Amino acid sequence: MIRTMFAALAALLLAGSAAAQAPAVSTIIHAGRLLADPTTGVISTVQSVLIGADGRIIGVEAGYATREGAAIIDLRDEFVLPGLIDSHVHLTSELGPNQLIEEVTLTDADAALRGAQNARTTLLAGFTTVADLGAPNDSIFALRRAIAEERVPGPRIIASGAAVTPDGGHGDVNGYSPRVNDALRSIAACSGADACRRAVRRQIQAGADVIKITATGGVLSNTAAGVAQQFSDEELRAIVDAAHAMGRRVTAHAHGVGGINAALRAGVDSIEHGSYLDRESIRLFRQGNRYLVPTVLAGAYVQELAQRGGVLTPAQTVKALEVGARMRQMIRDARAGGVRIAFGTDTGVSQHGQNWREFDLLIEAGYTPLEAIRMATVAAADHLQLNDTTGRIAPGLAADIIAVSADPTADITQLRAMRFVMARGRVHLGG
Repeated sequence: MIRTMFAALAALLLAGSAAAQAPAVSTIIHAGRLLADPTTGVISTVQSVLIGADGRIIGVEAGYATREGAAIIDLRDEFVLPGLIDSHVHLTSELGPNQLIEEVTLTDADAALRGAQNARTTLLAGFTTVADLGAPNDSIFALRRAIAEERVPGPRIIASGAAVTPDGGHGDVNGYSPRVNDALRSIAACSGADACRRAVRRQIQAGADVIKITATGGVLSNTAAGVAQQFSDEELRAIVDAAHAMGRRVTAHAHGVGGINAALRAGVDSIEHGSYLDRESIRLFRQGNRYLVPTVLAGAYVQELAQRGGVLTPAQTVKALEVGARMRQMIRDARAGGVRIAFGTDTGVSQHGQNWREFDLLIEAGYTPLEAIRMATVAAADHLQLNDTTGRIAPGLAADIIAVSADPTADITQLRAMRFVMARGRVHLGG
């Protein structure tokens, strides 16, 4: 009898202790339809997402739950899903007719302030996380900090800062007089294995979350240098070794097939663009946890600009017409080869806030809407090593949540118009 009473008392004390330790629910989203985990594709109806004051998800319950003191967000008429992730943007810039003069008239402070504006635009388009792959160090690292501290609205930023680039290559400055080129030279330009190791280490010291390199020439370099391999094999290996030794992944801008395959053989973790990939590229992609970030939108957009005229230089125009057309075939080849894709747009080449255009191009290439959504949620989270942070609506993850009018797994164009955006538990649109 006494033992029974003590056991009952102990159970009550433990239950009370557990209740006291359980995080308090501060916000509840009532979701009419919910895609909590794009991996499964299961759509549930009449669900409640419970969110704590720290901006993290406490749980998901069937029915429309209430808690004393909790704010209710009514999304019973909407379709709710995880916030989207763009694995390749350039928040501090946007391609336009003044690109050449702005290179020498704008400061890093200008870039940061423009980045703040573009970050808000990107967030309101439903992208609650981005990887910024190429921006002035001071500008993008300050913007990353300001958003994390909730001083300005914007998506969570994974930032590379300046791209590690060959001297005179894509990512360095080209097209000006020698004196201007020297004055504007990239702080992360290097030649030789030792210098490239040093450039990687200095970028990490400056605050890089990831190392972005330019393994090949690029379309928007104002030079007729093509899009073939630019770093040597030795330099590529040195870069990867230095980055991995300091706990950073390496992603490689690469168009030409020689540069793609050399970067993959050197051990890079992902490829941006991949325009001229071949069967060997696909074989190398399938070794290890590697992703292709296709940025088909960037190819389509520069092709449009080249055909329209008035923005691109002659050297850029020639490359844009060639590479833009090739990228549409590239994504089909990648799909047929089973290459893992993380959603990325290279926005900043195209206009901020129109990141959704990449979805249309993925569907055009044969992917289903659900497959495209997975690329922009769970796959991108895995690619950016954010599996424990975002990409799903699940307990313990950040409350990065969006809503649209109808089911985007049936109609991908629904993702063009956000009805609700929450990032890290804070509402930025609707609600």
